[in-house]
Amino acid sequence: MNVQLKVFLFLVLFSILHFGYDITHLAFLKPFCGISESVFQHLKMVFWAYLLANVTEYLFVKKKLTNRDSFWFSRLFITVQLPWFIVLVWYLAPSIFGRFTSALIDIIWAIVSSYVSALFGVLVERNLEKWEFNLSFKAVTIILLVISAFFYVWCTYYPPYIDLFVNPELLPK
Repeated sequence: MNVQLKVFLFLVLFSILHFGYDITHLAFLKPFCGISESVFQHLKMVFWAYLLANVTEYLFVKKKLTNRDSFWFSRLFITVQLPWFIVLVWYLAPSIFGRFTSALIDIIWAIVSSYVSALFGVLVERNLEKWEFNLSFKAVTIILLVISAFFYVWCTYYPPYIDLFVNPELLPK
């Protein structure tokens, strides 16, 4: 799949997960969709959106693949990492310029930082795909993927008291 197409697919899937629960209020969507504007909820949506983008990509390229292991482990590794890429890129602007004073600027920066982060993720996975992964890398990737999936589902229902889970809409301005 073309790099730009995959980034676009990720952004579309992320948008669906961002608004999916708000629009439908279907309880089974809570583990995958955002249910508040907390940092955690956004990390969760990134994780699931990228995993879905990988599955979609696989459906389009599976007949052309020469090494399924390298395809999947490069993508699963980035699925675990991409939420943290977005934290690094998104927080760059607020750390330099402070709180956004305009909702429009906030939204534009969110889209740009999500695009850039996803682009970084796809570029890294394309390089990783050329590697032969040993058993320890595969094991660590699977363990981190399972921990991440558990973390995003469990903490949706039982968020620990850490600022990562705080809904910024509830903070005083």
